[in-house]
Amino acid sequence: MKIEVKVPAVGESITEAVIGSWNKKSGDYVKRNDVLLQLETDKASVEVVAENDGLLTTTANAGDTVKIGSTIGSIDTDAKPAAGATSAAGSKPVQGDVNSVGAAPSPGSNAPTPSALTAVGGSAQSTNQTLSPAVQRIVTETGINPGQVQGTGKDGRLTKGDVLNAAESQPRTSTATAPGPAAAPAAKAKETPAAPTWKPTNSKQGDKNLVPMTTIRKRIAERLVEAQSTAALLTTFNEIDMTKLFELRTKYKDKFKEKYGVNLGFMGIFAKAAVEALKMYPNANAYIVGTNIEYHNYYNLGIAVSTEKGLMVPVIKDIDQMSVAQIEMSIRDYALKARDGKISIDDLQGGTFSITNGGTFGSLLSTPILNPPQSAILGMHKVEDRPVVADLGKGKEIVIKPMMYVALTYDHRMIDGKEAVGFLVRIKEGVEDPERLLLEI
Repeated sequence: MKIEVKVPAVGESITEAVIGSWNKKSGDYVKRNDVLLQLETDKASVEVVAENDGLLTTTANAGDTVKIGSTIGSIDTDAKPAAGATSAAGSKPVQGDVNSVGAAPSPGSNAPTPSALTAVGGSAQSTNQTLSPAVQRIVTETGINPGQVQGTGKDGRLTKGDVLNAAESQPRTSTATAPGPAAAPAAKAKETPAAPTWKPTNSKQGDKNLVPMTTIRKRIAERLVEAQSTAALLTTFNEIDMTKLFELRTKYKDKFKEKYGVNLGFMGIFAKAAVEALKMYPNANAYIVGTNIEYHNYYNLGIAVSTEKGLMVPVIKDIDQMSVAQIEMSIRDYALKARDGKISIDDLQGGTFSITNGGTFGSLLSTPILNPPQSAILGMHKVEDRPVVADLGKGKEIVIKPMMYVALTYDHRMIDGKEAVGFLVRIKEGVEDPERLLLEI
């Protein structure tokens, strides 16, 4: 019996998706719950798994735009696996095995097969870890042998930089040099690349490359333009003395890490301060819906996360009911999901206010842009030692303190300038006196 592989529903407002990559190719024998392919929507990547054991036949290629509910392949449940065939679901994943990890090549890709990778000189280092989707994609595109690359990540894992550096210094392996029928799929790969990418090279003056935008990048562009054209955007700034927060973190970071297994960062405290400010200024936690204002009696905080595919804003729901430790653990979990391409549609929905931290990339000052339909967003920045005037009990003196600029971009249709300034002052007060913030006084 043949079972159709259909594009699943991935969100109420989503009617189509793009096949980012096939983890299995046509003719593979798959096992139930094997990941068949990665779908890209305008919000996140979604994995599609096999519903039954059987022989896979694909009818759509990587890069194709497909409608929700459409058929993109089938699984023949009456077929039997070839002698010696094994499934990634039933064995330990092997680094370099494109059928056992996240982002795999499309049907007809010119990436080396698992056996070809091993033949080039794979080592034991590559057999005990799974590549992240971003790293696997680069391995697939460059044909580099991951077994020959020394990982610099945690526990010796390969990072994107490791593979890119190796690709610059090692010759690429492609099926064009492999014997047998592998050369035919290589030609097809030019028609349906696994993912549109571009890397600058030492080209001649005037050389250009036209690369299609990914679905997520197009949606990000649409939403940014929407925010600029439909809201009355204005940004106000303040600065925060981080001295007490630094002292608090220095004093308790080791015990915090020992008890909760996560680092004590700034975001947990800033999130707490944001909730207190939102309670005082509820318009910042509301939406404009037509000619009405939709107020929210809950606090769902979006935390902007930079990924290989673009900016995403996963949402920590009911954050006002969480401790600093729970907030920090939620942020860590979302960071790991973003790194591995596991952010789901549900993770991105329902936010009422957002925070973005450009300081992680070294930004000293910026004007963040709204995440529609939200009415405000807080921007954090780099902490830098600066001379400030302070009253130390003996009159005013110029001292060096760790300072951070913060910015609030807001929709002036909803929030007046006085409210916006008061909101940032409340954030400043909470962060500069974290003990009082945590005691809620």
